[in-house]
Amino acid sequence: MKIIKRSGEEQEFQIDKIRAAITKANQTVEYKNALTLEQINTISEHAAGICQALDRALSVEEIQDIVETRIMQEGAFEVAKKYITYRYIRSLVRHANTTDNQILTLIECNNEEVKQENSNKNPTINSVQRDYMAGEVSKDVSKRILLPEDVIEAHESGIIHFHDMDYFAQHMHNCDLVNLEDMLQNGTVISGTMIEKPHSFSTACNIATQIIAQVASNQYGGQSISLTHLAPFVQISREHIRKVLEAEFKFAEVEVAPERLDKLVEKRLRQEIARGVQTIQYQVVTLMTTNGQAPFVTVFMYLGEAKNEQERADLAIIIEEVLKQRYEGVKNEQGIYITPAFPKLIYVLEEDNIHTTSPYYYLTELAAKCTARRLVPDYISEKMMLKLKIDKEGNGHCYTCMGCRSFLTPFINEEGKPQYYGRFNQGVVTVNLVDIGLSAGKDLERFWSIFDERMELCHKALQCRHERLTGTLSDAAPILWQHGALLRLKKGEAIDKYLHGGYSTLSLGYAGLWECVYSLIEKKLTEPEGEELGLEIMRKLNEYTAKWKAAENIDYSLYGTPLESTTYKFAKTLQRRFGVVKGVTDKNYITNSYHVHVTEPIDAFSKLALEAKFQQLSPGGAISYVEVPNMQNNIEAVIQVIRFIYDNIMYAELNTKSDYCQECGFDGEIEIVKDENGKLLWRCPKCGNMDESKMNVARRTCGYIGSQFWNQGRTQEIRERVLHL
Repeated sequence: MKIIKRSGEEQEFQIDKIRAAITKANQTVEYKNALTLEQINTISEHAAGICQALDRALSVEEIQDIVETRIMQEGAFEVAKKYITYRYIRSLVRHANTTDNQILTLIECNNEEVKQENSNKNPTINSVQRDYMAGEVSKDVSKRILLPEDVIEAHESGIIHFHDMDYFAQHMHNCDLVNLEDMLQNGTVISGTMIEKPHSFSTACNIATQIIAQVASNQYGGQSISLTHLAPFVQISREHIRKVLEAEFKFAEVEVAPERLDKLVEKRLRQEIARGVQTIQYQVVTLMTTNGQAPFVTVFMYLGEAKNEQERADLAIIIEEVLKQRYEGVKNEQGIYITPAFPKLIYVLEEDNIHTTSPYYYLTELAAKCTARRLVPDYISEKMMLKLKIDKEGNGHCYTCMGCRSFLTPFINEEGKPQYYGRFNQGVVTVNLVDIGLSAGKDLERFWSIFDERMELCHKALQCRHERLTGTLSDAAPILWQHGALLRLKKGEAIDKYLHGGYSTLSLGYAGLWECVYSLIEKKLTEPEGEELGLEIMRKLNEYTAKWKAAENIDYSLYGTPLESTTYKFAKTLQRRFGVVKGVTDKNYITNSYHVHVTEPIDAFSKLALEAKFQQLSPGGAISYVEVPNMQNNIEAVIQVIRFIYDNIMYAELNTKSDYCQECGFDGEIEIVKDENGKLLWRCPKCGNMDESKMNVARRTCGYIGSQFWNQGRTQEIRERVLHL
């Protein structure tokens, strides 16, 4: 049995330490008010029993709460008072040194919370440790100086989550839609070096990867690029290759028939496209940004973005090559092809590729095979998006999210044209809906009252994010603000104009809708009454973002939060505040956004149809998924799900498994088991290998694929997922 110290270090549970702490408090009171030795043992064993029963590592604070409550139940109020005083004094001492202790545990790699905070960061690497160390300082400054006390208190107690506090001290924002077209066509500057318009497709790909790395180092969220912005360079390479071949044949005094020359040109062109795509895939996977990880980049594949038929045909060639290379995978240390976490791929389903008679249906077949093997691409339905993403003039739009799920709202620029690229998200604050539900005690009137209070708290926290960016000068991140990734502002120019008017967004996140509804009426979202209440809550959330937007001319938008480590944090705080409530807090995780609970038996089509109703009420970001077994020998079933997505839901993905054991070569599903202390661990079912450094595990947990393992709450959630197909 383990405990988690305040520094984040995980240690073995020791009942003697509980006895010692109680005894110290007991020795300071008069004999008549003191506990007996038997009572001290009873309290200690009671605390140990609860720790054992909860089946997870408790924090020191949680254990002390249990001890404190039990002392009072024994009637020893004087001892309890001394125990509380002792805790308070120790808290004051620790407060002065919290950041130091956190940093030291980071360096020694024994901070369990940080080790599993981000499933795409390896905390043993110096660059990651450096980023985490800077993050601890940022959080310390943010808590002591930059943020209001009530926001910090709500964050610490799990009532809300103020995302990415480890970057808040700097003038940094969340995620972007990179204007790759502008940067490639009009040139850019990287690290003080002028980069002119590339003269070939492969060069354009190389520049694109450098842009991705620079952007990732100047913000903390995801970013998206479109393959459409690379497509014009295919024709440039085609023309260049033709000139080179014609010159070679002329020099050799060889005549070649036009048809033969065309074939040779296309053959060499395909080779160059393959090299360019490989550059993107391998450089993105191997790049290490200044925040110690590969760039969280999404690649958008949408034929409908092409400006003409030639560009569309060239774009199709690029998409085909991207899918082929991702299907193959990348090699691990042993030279075995595995599933990489990045780049994330999004494939748009449209009339030109969804039907067997569609001209580009072959791409959809290839996408389905790739999804079955490598978990990507994910799918956006052009049909549904055009219905849901409506601008102020009543026109529908189809465009990519900024990373894994964060969507901008449609925007018409000063020229009267829709603009997607070059825009960004200012940041996210998430409300814990489960806490509101439990706090209401099944009283709906009280629920809405608490709901209103929490919305105002979230609004205050979101305003902090906005105000932190206000006054930011373009010099803070030249690649973003001066050299085209987002804007082309002058040196010394503030970004303030683009924080208003809908150019960028602020995201109100939400989590635990499933548990919230169940806590209020003991109905699931899959039941009519539960669905009705869930949709009502979603509509109410949207009313608030609309009200704030109208009052401030800032584009607040509702966002289905992709909790990763926070799912565990929220679960622990709920258990601490409300105990174990069946169907609500009896897991070490809560459900992401509006999703149907991972343990709920439901088929893929029913799940997508139900969640589509909630997804359209989450305009700032949402994605649905279905959990599937190995589908590599049943591609037709994958295509059936894809067609259902096209007709019914805007954005969805299929989750499967893609694992490899480096000890024995097993490439089936690595299993999750419990050790003697109840801790969840990964194990190869073939050879029993439990060394995480000698296995490759890929699971999608938050839209992105994770490959560095997860905390105990998220691991339990992964373990308990049921199949939908």
